Amino acid sequence: MDDPLCALEAGGAAESRHAMRCTSLLFHDVVPGGRWQSSGFAGADADAYKMDSEEFRGHLKAVAHGLRRTVSTAGEVLSNTTASDPLLFTFDDGGASALHTADLLDEFGWKGHFFITAGRIGTPGFLDSSQIQELHRRGHIIGSHSYTHPLRMALCSPAQLDDEWQRSGTVLSDILGESIRVASVPGGLYSRAVASSAAKSGIRVLFNSEPVTQSHMVEGCLVLGRFSIMRGHSPGRSAALVDGNRQLLIREYLFWNAKKLGKMVLGSAWLKARVVLMERRARKEQ
Repeated sequence: MDDPLCALEAGGAAESRHAMRCTSLLFHDVVPGGRWQSSGFAGADADAYKMDSEEFRGHLKAVAHGLRRTVSTAGEVLSNTTASDPLLFTFDDGGASALHTADLLDEFGWKGHFFITAGRIGTPGFLDSSQIQELHRRGHIIGSHSYTHPLRMALCSPAQLDDEWQRSGTVLSDILGESIRVASVPGGLYSRAVASSAAKSGIRVLFNSEPVTQSHMVEGCLVLGRFSIMRGHSPGRSAALVDGNRQLLIREYLFWNAKKLGKMVLGSAWLKARVVLMERRARKEQ
């Protein structure tokens, strides 16, 4: 059967056909015993996005309870072979705990999208080539999370954007023996130029961090928003997001846009202030 990610052609017909709603949840590392340093990027700001195994299982159970939609994949969304308003699970960074995360997803019969920071492959705390291949063999989706993980990708030059997507795609394609058609934007700062560059590199589905369910197309690339789930968020919150709780969805959107404005106005000062706040929080939790 043809891969729907490879079959899509850019154009106006695709733009109208794929204007649909999806609910995508954004996780990062899931580690046993709260060993945050064992997987993914280091530092208190990165650790805030990491989750203990049992906490993550609690989120999966809450979502599964009374689930009224289909857990799907990007390829199925792109080919319109899934039910309306499907649910997708995504995991950023490519931390070494991804296989453990996949084990937990497999308990529910669900597949996840694992986005790999290609420049970190095989380094401490990150997946190596054989682990990426194993995830792929088990039916999970492998995608690009850029090559170097720029914290403010929307501010990269066109040449930098092209390099990030093309280098990452090449590395992952060499590992899997097939083209990479799915990606996610690192750092949360998205722009149309980011999507345009991704599309030029062959990406056909791009996830950003905007908390919306409505998709849109950019030059043949389907762009999907996501709802970020951090350590300490309640499982009930995840279930409410999946159920489409309108008040919660509105709050998420307003809060995210307020943060986006802060990032744009304060620039690097925002990133420094965030690190300081996360380090203080980590000390309090010790």
